[in-house]
Amino acid sequence: MTSASWHARISCGRDTGAGFLVTERHVVTCAHVVARGTTDPVNVSFAHGGGESVGARVIAHGGWDGRDTDPGDLAVLELDQDVALKPAEFAAPDEAYGDPPRKLLAYGFPKRYEEGTLAEYRATAEQLIAGEWVQLEAWAAHGQPLVPGFSGAAVTLADSGRVVGMVSAAARDPGVRNGRMLPANVMARYWPRLGDLIPTPEYDGPQKERLRLLVEEAARHGELECSPQRLYEEAVTAFGPPPPPHGFASLWDAAWYLLSEVTDTKAAVRFAERLADFVEHTPTRTALRSWPYTHAGATPGYAPLTVPAPVSGADTRSWSPILVEIAPSGSGDQQFLVEVSAYNGNHRKVVGQRRLPADRVRPYALERIDEAYHALEPGARELLAFVLPRRWLNADVAHWQRSADDDSPLGTFAPLVVMDLERRRSGGLQHKLLQKWRELDTQRSARLRRIGCGTVGQDPVKLTIGLRRGADMVGFGAPPRADGTRRLFQATLNAAVPVMLWPRSGCRGGHTHDDCRGAAFLDRLAEHLAGLAPGELPTHIHELRETAYASESPEPHWASDLALLWEDPRCLPDPVGYQHSPVG
Repeated sequence: MTSASWHARISCGRDTGAGFLVTERHVVTCAHVVARGTTDPVNVSFAHGGGESVGARVIAHGGWDGRDTDPGDLAVLELDQDVALKPAEFAAPDEAYGDPPRKLLAYGFPKRYEEGTLAEYRATAEQLIAGEWVQLEAWAAHGQPLVPGFSGAAVTLADSGRVVGMVSAAARDPGVRNGRMLPANVMARYWPRLGDLIPTPEYDGPQKERLRLLVEEAARHGELECSPQRLYEEAVTAFGPPPPPHGFASLWDAAWYLLSEVTDTKAAVRFAERLADFVEHTPTRTALRSWPYTHAGATPGYAPLTVPAPVSGADTRSWSPILVEIAPSGSGDQQFLVEVSAYNGNHRKVVGQRRLPADRVRPYALERIDEAYHALEPGARELLAFVLPRRWLNADVAHWQRSADDDSPLGTFAPLVVMDLERRRSGGLQHKLLQKWRELDTQRSARLRRIGCGTVGQDPVKLTIGLRRGADMVGFGAPPRADGTRRLFQATLNAAVPVMLWPRSGCRGGHTHDDCRGAAFLDRLAEHLAGLAPGELPTHIHELRETAYASESPEPHWASDLALLWEDPRCLPDPVGYQHSPVG
């Protein structure tokens, strides 16, 4: 049974409407109900308040400019004094909808109903009209219609009394029993404090409040040279949900959309860190970068893009990755989403993102890689990291011509590694990789497991289990092209082995292996890796590639087509959740 104690009757000159108490001193209503609030007094009384009215003033306005179709028809009133009533409670935004439909109630104050009356309605659909409203239709063919006096009324769930929105308009034709609701999540665009009160799936109240205060503080320190939409797109990356069709009217609008609509919790952290780059006020910039660990009670599991310090061994935090992510677009076998990002410390900058046919991937990626270097500090230790679909892992990215003016291979320009796109998407495998690197930090040497050309008949499942227990690095004598090698390669990826090396060409894994190039390759590889820290392998392989490419021997250098898969989640960007199809 719903309580009516926080339902409010609002008078402003000759106009009467409804509203509802959201804090001990604040009432929300429609902007058109208090349109004369600058000249006429505003008074608020409550259904269970004994008829006594309290003076109020408008302290926030959604921007409504007087026409029925204008957005932002919301106003916030601050009462002259606190009231001893419990404020309204909000439901999660999606609770207003269901199959069968949920019964919704609105408590309004039409003529001859000084004490108020109820109207029963339901939401026609969850779809927003013009990005702003939800259509309401009468629950039954009879009963109280939405008429003047209902504007500003809270729309509540009939079974719990929790608020899902606010009545903003009704049909002009008395024979048409429908109206419009401003949903709670849209209302929060216009008054950020509502965002603290509306349930969201991934964030608690203190976290949302902290981000809101930081965003408000950032906006308060002058014009920012950044677009809210661009900040949002960089936070969610190309694989996240697109911005709403109506765009974002403010920084808070973008931040609230992240909190209420995006399930990847790290996107909000990236948003705060990116925003910090445009804030000149040092305390605010520092607080943004440390969110969400700057308040008590933070939910465990949220991690800014900082890197845990190793127990011993190499300082993996010293890498400044340039990340090239190539993923199937979902719109055809030869269409890919390409995104290039640069990491400067803990901050990620998306340099470019585009959907491209396969033959345009290489030139676009190379142009964006060169551009990404502008985001790195002069002394940064660059790392080119390609996240590739599994069928592209043997691609010759290390041999790509660096630019139109530089014929040298990309792998000689900087340390270059590849990573498996599917493994980057797996939370379980990422967790296992973190565990493996923590073990490696405490070890004097890493264990190399050889998988020669003659082992293609090995059981992949048994290999996965065995590698989880006893291998830090795996060297293959053949590339992942032949069917048998490909299965063992996948088994190694599933074992969360952090380092994998193989020749891109050579032995194809046949049945006879006399004088096999794969065996010779593994011998030289074991000799070269002896005593090397796995965390430093990108540098060592880079130097080895330089030596191989510069060799003047008539015979190919044994490492001339060496491929390195290397992944340490502590120093490389966390993978983004792929809950949404990237097909637009």
